[in-house]
Amino acid sequence: MSRPTWHIEVDRETCLGTGGCAVLAADYFVLSGNRARAVESAVSPDEAVLDAAASCPVEAILVRDAATGRVLAPEE
Repeated sequence: MSRPTWHIEVDRETCLGTGGCAVLAADYFVLSGNRARAVESAVSPDEAVLDAAASCPVEAILVRDAATGRVLAPEE
């Protein structure tokens, strides 16, 4: 049985580069060229990833369940 995986996408055009995601979830996000990017696009589930996505002031971070495609963050 495979373990659950989440997929992280960062819309770098929308990102303001505030760095909140990199502070809240440093294992998953970094600032590169004054914009955030995911360290890896596929990650094991971690609440820090959801917290980072929720903290984004312009909702530039999208987190999906890789198996189902269901959007986990941002919340609708």
